[in-house]
Amino acid sequence: MSQRIFITGIGTGVGKTVTSACVVEALQADYWKPIQSGLSEGTDTDTVKSLISNPVTVCHPEAYRLEAPASPHLAARLENIQIDVAQVVAQVGGIQPSGRPLVIEGAGGLMVPLTEQLFTIDFIAQLKASVIIVSQNYLGSINHALLTAQVLKQRGIPVLGWIFSGAYHTNETEVVEWSGYPLLGRIPHTALVDRAFVKEQAEKLSLGQF
Repeated sequence: MSQRIFITGIGTGVGKTVTSACVVEALQADYWKPIQSGLSEGTDTDTVKSLISNPVTVCHPEAYRLEAPASPHLAARLENIQIDVAQVVAQVGGIQPSGRPLVIEGAGGLMVPLTEQLFTIDFIAQLKASVIIVSQNYLGSINHALLTAQVLKQRGIPVLGWIFSGAYHTNETEVVEWSGYPLLGRIPHTALVDRAFVKEQAEKLSLGQF
């Protein structure tokens, strides 16, 4: 079982938080969003907590909570805060549950800057986590998806596979084939995302090998 699973997206707004909730529910994992920006819009931790049905998941508090709805490095700059990535990585040992995975949700995609020197992909490498890529179909999504897959390969970061969200498109099959990473499942669009929906989708994901 992969003990640390990092949920990244091919971009912003592709469904990472709902996907994280589904993966957490499927694996009865713990959840952690280390760096949260855009507090006025609510937190992803609160969203995931509200969508989980199982009795064992713990949603751990964020290491950084930033007001501005911007990349972490910019949101931190606006508050005169220095994000210490090494300190965040050091926290993961105390958060990791025994015998169960920890699902870690990132901010946006791989090249989102956390500081002036470090990007999300650097953070993933330091965490020694395996990655689930969340993708959504929109004009340009093939390019974004394959660039995400390519940079993960170049960095030697293990990838568990793809989860697609939203409306289905045949492009999904091609992205899976071209990337060489397996399809773990898809989460359809719904007008109401609640615990019942997350539990139903969690049961459909192909996560048994983790």
